[in-house]
Amino acid sequence: MTAAIARLRRALPTGVLLLGLATLVIVPMLFILLAAFSTEVPRPGSIGLDALSLENFEVLSTSQAMGALGNSVFIAGAASLVALAIGCGLAFLAARTDAPARRLLYFTGIAPLFLPSLVGALAWSLLGSPATGFLNLLLHGVGLDMTLDIYSRPGLIMILALYYAPYAFLLVHSALSLMNPDLEEAAFVHGGTRRHTLRRITFPLAMPAILGSGILIFALTMENFPVAQVIGNPGQVDTLPSFIYRLMNASPSRGNEAAAVAVVLTAVLLVVTAIQQRAVLRRKFTTVTGKGVKAKLIPLGRWRWPAFAAAMVYFALAVVLPVTALLIAALQNSPYIASLGQLTDADALSFYSLGEMLTSEDLLQAARNSVLTAVLAGLIGTAISFAISYTVYRTNAPGRRVLEFVAMSPLAVPAIVLGLGLLWTWLVAPIPVYGTMAVLVVAFLAVFLPQGYRGVSASILQVDRDLEDSAVLLGSPRAKAVSYVTLPLMRVGMVSTLLLLLMLCMRELSAALFLFTSDTRLLSILIFDNYDNGAMQGAACVSLLYCGVILVIALLAKSLGAKTVEGSR
Repeated sequence: MTAAIARLRRALPTGVLLLGLATLVIVPMLFILLAAFSTEVPRPGSIGLDALSLENFEVLSTSQAMGALGNSVFIAGAASLVALAIGCGLAFLAARTDAPARRLLYFTGIAPLFLPSLVGALAWSLLGSPATGFLNLLLHGVGLDMTLDIYSRPGLIMILALYYAPYAFLLVHSALSLMNPDLEEAAFVHGGTRRHTLRRITFPLAMPAILGSGILIFALTMENFPVAQVIGNPGQVDTLPSFIYRLMNASPSRGNEAAAVAVVLTAVLLVVTAIQQRAVLRRKFTTVTGKGVKAKLIPLGRWRWPAFAAAMVYFALAVVLPVTALLIAALQNSPYIASLGQLTDADALSFYSLGEMLTSEDLLQAARNSVLTAVLAGLIGTAISFAISYTVYRTNAPGRRVLEFVAMSPLAVPAIVLGLGLLWTWLVAPIPVYGTMAVLVVAFLAVFLPQGYRGVSASILQVDRDLEDSAVLLGSPRAKAVSYVTLPLMRVGMVSTLLLLLMLCMRELSAALFLFTSDTRLLSILIFDNYDNGAMQGAACVSLLYCGVILVIALLAKSLGAKTVEGSR
């Protein structure tokens, strides 16, 4: 009896965490599966078990579904290749060459992260709309008979590549910066040329990071909804996420068919995520040492300034032009302009509309909701991530590997799919959560749990367990040792994870798409609603505030991280 009680006590923490994670992730996915094989969607009083069918999967044989699948794969593949070219090129320039202003190049590589893809797509719809886009007005104004059409497959590919290139930049820049230079030096000693060494030594060593980031970008672009809706919908370019959204918003709603499409999208991403995990795991073979020796910078010669100029073109396309377009749209008094010359008129631009929008009750309420949900999800998510990481890496509790698998599983589930599952979960659950801020917090916890877990796990692995065990041996209770030894040593990682979750929650749209009400709208939802209703000026005003808030969080993360590191010395 005593042994059984001891085993139960050991398994209790894992069981409680698994139950919580199952509620967050597993149950919503089960409802998606159930709806896909049922003739009725789950609703209060009925979950559809009495009407099972395979008819919903017939939608996959339609031309619309096949077209959406083909578009998704083609656009994600092409965008991934372009994003890789941009991100890897910038990473190489910033990490390994003598290009001018390398700090500016590093900032250029990460700057698009401050503009969510929703805002980037909205800005480029202002720039590249065939009829009234600012760039088309400029081209026509200088006498060029050509028209840019952003509402097309090339437009989708370009925007996705612009705003997902930073993922490749960060991963590849890290790999190139940490690379042991001994192998390169050995190649030079044996007569290898610079080009031969790069091709045979440097780039192969960075290949796991390149492949891992490429597959990650493919998965993220495959499930992206905002760009597909804002850019693809006007050009009648359907993708699987936008097709799911259209099925859910049909009259009457086709929720069961949407669930069937969601199952297929999730299955594709499961395969892609598995491949990405294998590619990332290969990074353990990259030669990284603790010698503190940096590789020599590669001289670019006459290509220094052309390479720098190319990087600035990317910065202009991803940041400068979109922010300028949003600012003009927010300040212009007339919603329609026939030429850019009109913007020079005395009364063409005014801060009145911008000020009126920024002080409107709708925006203030959405800002409060966004901050509240982001802070709650960040705090709770960091705490849950610590509990999971501690259980996995500091205990021998049974089932801890299952716990880790469940915590990472949302990576393979598109946010729009998880949001759909959460909608049905909390409609059926006897707890009055749907329609409140709580359901949005739950959605963000479910979607961003892997990022929180990874952040905290990286930190807890850096803290030697012997320090905590020494405190216990000296008579301190385990909980007190964790509070006074482990957590203070992890404060850099914990603060970084909290601020990362804050930024991710502020950026998210897809997970909240089916869960908000008129009283629980977020800034991302307000932008999307304004765009959907044709209020482009309102969408531009909110987008500027939105980017400002995200930038403040990012600067706060850097500031607090630096202070925390300084205080830990």
